[in-house]
Amino acid sequence: MHTLSKSTFVRGCQCEKSLYLNKYHKEFQSSISENQEAIFEQGKDVGFLARKLFSNGIDASPPNYFSYDGSVKKTELAIKKGDTTIYEAAFLFDNVLAALDILAKDSDGWKGFEVKSSTEVKDTHILDAALQYYLIQNTGISLQDISIIHINNQYLRGGELEIEKLFIKKSILKEVLELQTFITKKIMELKSVLEEKVIPNIEIGLQCNDPYPCDFIDYCWKKIPPYSVFDIANLRTTKKFELFNQGIIQLKDIPKDFALNANQWQQVNCELEQKSVVDKPRIKEFTAELIYPLYFLDFETFQLAIPKFVNTRPYQQLVFQYSLHKQNSKGSDLLHYEFIAETNSYDPRISFIKKLVADCGEEGDILVYNIAFERTRLQELANDFPEFSDSISNILNRLKDLMIPFRERWFYTPEMKGSYSIKVVLPALLPKFSYSNLEIKDGSTASSIYSSMVQGVFTGDKKKTKRALLEYCKLDTLAMVKIIEKLNSL
Repeated sequence: MHTLSKSTFVRGCQCEKSLYLNKYHKEFQSSISENQEAIFEQGKDVGFLARKLFSNGIDASPPNYFSYDGSVKKTELAIKKGDTTIYEAAFLFDNVLAALDILAKDSDGWKGFEVKSSTEVKDTHILDAALQYYLIQNTGISLQDISIIHINNQYLRGGELEIEKLFIKKSILKEVLELQTFITKKIMELKSVLEEKVIPNIEIGLQCNDPYPCDFIDYCWKKIPPYSVFDIANLRTTKKFELFNQGIIQLKDIPKDFALNANQWQQVNCELEQKSVVDKPRIKEFTAELIYPLYFLDFETFQLAIPKFVNTRPYQQLVFQYSLHKQNSKGSDLLHYEFIAETNSYDPRISFIKKLVADCGEEGDILVYNIAFERTRLQELANDFPEFSDSISNILNRLKDLMIPFRERWFYTPEMKGSYSIKVVLPALLPKFSYSNLEIKDGSTASSIYSSMVQGVFTGDKKKTKRALLEYCKLDTLAMVKIIEKLNSL
């Protein structure tokens, strides 16, 4: 039985308290979100695909997380037999366990490869590779090199997927060797932490989210009130902890000479005085310039680490859904149009473009919330499908940003708590409207669910879930309609 694994070692390097809680107090651990699960699944898919770079390997993977002893023995046996490629090669030394994605032997000797679904080599990748190198060397295998295999986000799929072009191999042997003294020392320190009888007394800090959001944040942050200095919009995290380390948590305790900008002080003062800000002349000017028929548009996108469609790149944001409300004149009845792509092997973008162009007509302003997102997606579509560039340009030229009055603080209420997200603005303006009753409540969940459908791993009710996706997107554009109505009434 091992004391530390690669994942718990990295966890302990981030925070020793997290390591201890993970070992002895799993009951305090937060559940994994649907979006996080999707990220983990995508990482597994990338790992399996990278094996094709090293064909005919022996798979030493254990049947489950608790059976790595068998994986270690399987690795030892494969090496003794003379196998030259081992997937999930596992090594145990000094009660520390780690599995390497790919161990391969060529004319130079053994080389290690760790696969990451990111588009670059990160410090934490080097750290866990350094632990793997340490264990492998100490079990008698001399590694000639160790590398990170990561996604090449400049790869553009032409036809069949080209594995060699999709991945980049980068040797990190130099960096790993420099960390070997640290690894030896840190293993001893973390083992000592786990031998203690009490939870380490470590205060919350930058380590709670660096390099990963900790799954014990809910436990460690329970003394922080729902609205505190940590909720001041656009304030650097270091500045938030500067206040916290002075014992300042409540907004009312912030010193008057503390360096906040005008919007941040506005947020604090509006909360303390429970007052709102309404700049009626600027709001009136904004609404008066809108040209009818008026459209309210919202997109949803998904990303795939492994590009599925021709002329797409890894992690490219691909449109798959939109909602569009139309109002021919102020106060007139609403028309609603919507689209969601089929989750088959066909690229969803052409169907998306054709229906969007038809639904948006030729004239009238098109309101979006946070114009940079929709504008960028439309520009990408125009570049990728030049035959539609004129029609897409017509839509681009008519876009206007409904976020502006809230981002510029022409309208601000204490309920907004420094945010101008539509999911905060809507209930602040119109309390009876909320996303809380929806089955799908946010864009990241919508994206991960649709992505799982495209990849064929979704296990729920497809028809019901597609209806939920449509309802979510529809509320985004209905929210914009209601926001305009409220702004007009002011």
